[in-house]
Amino acid sequence: HVQLVESGGGSVQAGGSLRLSCQVSGYKFGICMGWFRQAPGKEREGIGSLYTGGGSAYYTDSVQGRFTISKDNAKNTLYLQMNSLKPEDTAMYYCAAATSYVTGAWRLRPSSYNYWGQGTQVTVS
Repeated sequence: HVQLVESGGGSVQAGGSLRLSCQVSGYKFGICMGWFRQAPGKEREGIGSLYTGGGSAYYTDSVQGRFTISKDNAKNTLYLQMNSLKPEDTAMYYCAAATSYVTGAWRLRPSSYNYWGQGTQVTVS
């Protein structure tokens, strides 16, 4: 049973940076981890994903070059480094885990993931 706990959200001015963390437990080596966000009144949006076993991260176009997903397997932690933040990045941010193999654009779809954290709020003003 996978458990996910996000942290690191907060308020920041436009142009600033934040790093979100997702503490992961109960997973098997090589699962697909994703970061998502949801603004009020909008659908949950896939930001990017990374396999814990290796390989490149996969990002949505709107964050490409500004956000970076990384992992520290020794700490069982997934990170989302967010730079050059914009007001439109304001949302609740979630990490998620997929215990089935996910590929291509499916890596950014919430329906591909079966475990979710509680979320952490990011506000950019």
